[in-house]
Amino acid sequence: MNVTKEGNKAINEAENGSVLTTIEGLSAVTVIGLGMLGNALANAFLKEGHRTTVWNRSLSKGQDLIANGALRAADVAEALSASPVVVICVSEYDSVRETLTPYSDFLSGRTLVNLSSGTPEQAREMSKWVSSLGAEYLDGAAMSGTRLVGRPEALFLYSGSPSAFTAHQSLLKSLGEATHLGEDPGLASLYDTALYGMNWGVLSGFFHAVSLVGKEVDASTFAAVATAYLPFVTSLMTDYSHQIEDGHYPNGEGTLDIHAGAIDHLIHTSQANGIRIDVPSLFKTLIDRGIAAGHGSNGIASVYEVIKTQTVYEEEQV
Repeated sequence: MNVTKEGNKAINEAENGSVLTTIEGLSAVTVIGLGMLGNALANAFLKEGHRTTVWNRSLSKGQDLIANGALRAADVAEALSASPVVVICVSEYDSVRETLTPYSDFLSGRTLVNLSSGTPEQAREMSKWVSSLGAEYLDGAAMSGTRLVGRPEALFLYSGSPSAFTAHQSLLKSLGEATHLGEDPGLASLYDTALYGMNWGVLSGFFHAVSLVGKEVDASTFAAVATAYLPFVTSLMTDYSHQIEDGHYPNGEGTLDIHAGAIDHLIHTSQANGIRIDVPSLFKTLIDRGIAAGHGSNGIASVYEVIKTQTVYEEEQV
């Protein structure tokens, strides 16, 4: 449901002006930063009935949100004062500091949820700074882009204050599935970066595959078969994670030596069809390094051993 302007006026407020909850018991929330993601976040909160205050450096953004019942804060101080939970979504962590530092006194007693891009080290430093101001901190990552925000299948990862996550989990679920990774505030950023790399690995393989079959099969037809194949791939991830943890790589799905031959076939077929071989060449490099390290008779998960450390590459880099 959309929040009406009349409903927004029916708010319980503390004496200092900070909003507590709506009359329906739904949390009030502020969204700072109204780019593509920030706009989607604010819309999702509004649709769930939360009193939503917004602020953006440029007033040209957020007009649709105001029309749907959001309240525009005049400045950052008003934005911070408006809600017990402040979600900030700007370009990077330096921008978070730049935006909030002049108004840091207004953070006390609130929970800051940071969905900006950064590194685990920056997240930990941000958590220390926010905590020193008397506020709680959750670092977060939107793992499903913008188009799924507000739907149950959207995945949001959080790390940092467990008590803050527990207190505001219901609010955060307005955005999608809310998963708390642990107390270390750097974990959400670490997962975000790792999954981003995995996403590129999967999609680069898909792009190469579509290029390979493209002369005879259109992309959507191939994608239908590829997505049906993916559950098998994800099951391999689960199996291989246990092998990595055990340090034992059975070859039930083929040895590295066998996979080396299959990659050669992929490269040959790609070249024969006039397709660049950048993607399969990476696979071949990893497999060849695994074989050189003595894993030729092991299963494919043994490639992990040559990825996790740079020692294998030192001689090549000299």
